[in-house]
Amino acid sequence: MNASQQRVDEQQLSRSNSENAREWRGRFPYNEIISLLDVNRPFNLAESTSQDLTLGELLDLSGLERIRDLKLGYGKSAGAQALREAIADACKVPAGQIVTTQGTALGLFLLAFEVCRPGDEAVLATPCFPPSRDCLLGAGVSVREVRLSFENGYRLDLEQLAASLSLNTKLVSIASPQNPSGVQTSRADIEKLLVLMERRSPGAILFIDETYREATYGDDVAIDSFAGLDSRIVTGASVSKALGAPGLRTGWLTVADPDLRSRLTVAKMNTVISGSVLDEALAAALLRNREGVLASRRHLLAGALEELATWCEREQKRIEWVRPDAGALCCLRLRRDAFDDVAVSRFWDLLPRYDLQLACGTWFGESDRVFRLGFGYLPAARLGSALAALSSALDAVSA
Repeated sequence: MNASQQRVDEQQLSRSNSENAREWRGRFPYNEIISLLDVNRPFNLAESTSQDLTLGELLDLSGLERIRDLKLGYGKSAGAQALREAIADACKVPAGQIVTTQGTALGLFLLAFEVCRPGDEAVLATPCFPPSRDCLLGAGVSVREVRLSFENGYRLDLEQLAASLSLNTKLVSIASPQNPSGVQTSRADIEKLLVLMERRSPGAILFIDETYREATYGDDVAIDSFAGLDSRIVTGASVSKALGAPGLRTGWLTVADPDLRSRLTVAKMNTVISGSVLDEALAAALLRNREGVLASRRHLLAGALEELATWCEREQKRIEWVRPDAGALCCLRLRRDAFDDVAVSRFWDLLPRYDLQLACGTWFGESDRVFRLGFGYLPAARLGSALAALSSALDAVSA
């Protein structure tokens, strides 16, 4: 397929998706982020993962020498023991506290579905990964959003959170590092939030999405998981982002409370029965070898982040950004003194012409001036060309 035909197909898909959004009647809200599963332009700066791990790279890791002997029967509802032990080692909690899930989003859905009842509320820090909001709505939960600001570097706003908490709050959901910004929340702020919850919402669970926690830069050491900090904390993560294996669809929850953990295991049994034994065996090997896999990826991310920082410095009259603390993603914003609202709309219309793909801020609960830029997905040799194409698109908008 030539580039022209590809753009036509993408435009037809975009129109189809827009029509779907207008006519949508599903229990889960429609979000354009689903387009990332269908469209992959040459300069894809929309993805938030590091580069995809190949099956060959995975099979070369130690611990898979007898994978051909694996019996493809049902797995355990709580997850394979080897996988839970590998997760426990990474999170520094007992393996008995782990429940595996098909990705972090399913874990949050099961958590919301189990702990919230009609009339209960969930407090959610936004902007956020769309399923983090939409799976709560799909579970029938009333959601109170606490909107973090670009101007404040997307730092957690404890005053806003406190004002949103009530006796009806049964779940508080945040991410650290955040998606789309890559901004982390400090241990001190988590401890302050727990105090606020004890005062205002004593029956609430704090969910922390830690999917990007180990996607640090260069020799930076990942912060410890919040899993062992307090029994009210449930963390979620997966092998999708830092380790580059979203196709394994393997994530987990850490759940200190034995009653809640049992209920979540039953909920998982009644929805998906168990995880794939093949996926879980591969994920266990990946996690056991995670330091070696992460080391090379962290250096690639560090180089990519510095290249992006240099580009943002050159484009500072047209672009603002929030530098991330971790992850292969960050938020950029089109400056108001450089682009009016009409120009912003034109910017999004022009991207296919330059083979560019970005994640629009509206997907995450931000304005369309903001976009998530993924700097770890493209090979290092192509990132510079993609950023040059983005500069060309900005030139065209300004012309």
